[in-house]
Amino acid sequence: MSTPLSTVITGIGELVTNDPTRAEQGGLLGLVPEAAVVVEGSRVAWVGPAADAPAADVQVDAGGRAVIPGFVDSHSHLVFAGDRSAEFEARMTGEPYTAGGIRTTVAKTRAATDEQLTSHVARLVAEMRAQGTTSLEIKSGYGLSVHDEARSLAVARQFTDETTFLGAHVVPAGTTPEDYVALVTGPMLAAAAPHARWIDVFCEDGAFDVDQARTILAAGSDSGLRGRLHANQLTYGGGVQLACELGLVAVDHCTFLSELDVESLRDSRTIATLLPGVEFSTRQPYPDARGLIDAGVRVALASDCNPGSCFTSSMALCIALAVREMRMSPAEALHAATAMGAAALDRDDIGVLAPGKSADLVLLDAPSYLHLAYRPGVPLVTGVWQAGRPVVSR
Repeated sequence: MSTPLSTVITGIGELVTNDPTRAEQGGLLGLVPEAAVVVEGSRVAWVGPAADAPAADVQVDAGGRAVIPGFVDSHSHLVFAGDRSAEFEARMTGEPYTAGGIRTTVAKTRAATDEQLTSHVARLVAEMRAQGTTSLEIKSGYGLSVHDEARSLAVARQFTDETTFLGAHVVPAGTTPEDYVALVTGPMLAAAAPHARWIDVFCEDGAFDVDQARTILAAGSDSGLRGRLHANQLTYGGGVQLACELGLVAVDHCTFLSELDVESLRDSRTIATLLPGVEFSTRQPYPDARGLIDAGVRVALASDCNPGSCFTSSMALCIALAVREMRMSPAEALHAATAMGAAALDRDDIGVLAPGKSADLVLLDAPSYLHLAYRPGVPLVTGVWQAGRPVVSR
């Protein structure tokens, strides 16, 4: 077997590693100024000052640009058909957001062919990659039938191993909550499980209550799926408490939290994945990221890219919103969108640039990562490497 070619990326003005062994000098982000990275195959082989970089087969000059780990988007809903821009317009002119619009997308998704769904997901994944996202999770949830949930996950699995069965998104028309929970935990789960790593529930008023969520997550666990949860997005409720009680790796949204919720998140170490694009797109209050971090809660950021409540694929936008609206520091926001996004997927091989980790990195047309929040809306990504290969170059 031949040894893979090595590449040294030098001329890096500022390198974000997220390596905790560099925290003493480099802070939360493990910053290395005037740095270089050596890539061998799909992995990082060496990281450090450019002056100390070892020789490699190929040399790439970053030209003084900042380099960061690829974004890890741990919450997205990409398998769907149709458009809900009219719903967005109505919301922006005064109508409140509710969960009911999901059913609109379900009808269009069921009518779409596998080829149409696959093409649509491919376009969105390419859009994400061009903006620096190198790892992502994709949920089902717009099929809500045995056949359509299974095929949605089969489509998603073509693009990522981090696939999530979300048959428990809402109760579709023509059935009762009791009958639908029985379907989700029975035939639908059996059809979906071969294509999924995770199981999720929308635990919210208008969707599924705590007892129903507990039943669905338990059935998923019995089928070998790890649990996730949408909770406390629209109002206060018991979803966050359930996630902490069950020791889930992450619970997502966390917009309306009691003091007990915050204490439980801190003590359980369950990650609060915040989705500020949703609040931007629905005019809801933003989660209190500053309060969570100050209380010792682990926080991740994700896009929640979906056709209804947040149709953005930009993790950079989420970082800017987290800094401006949720009072996160730029370093905290970038860490939450990379290393903590990886932790929310129970991964330690991504979101960090250190020897042995996946060589997923992003070159910014800027001297520092600070420009992600400092220059919101500006397309700063000029290069993306995924598993050691350049996949985007501008």
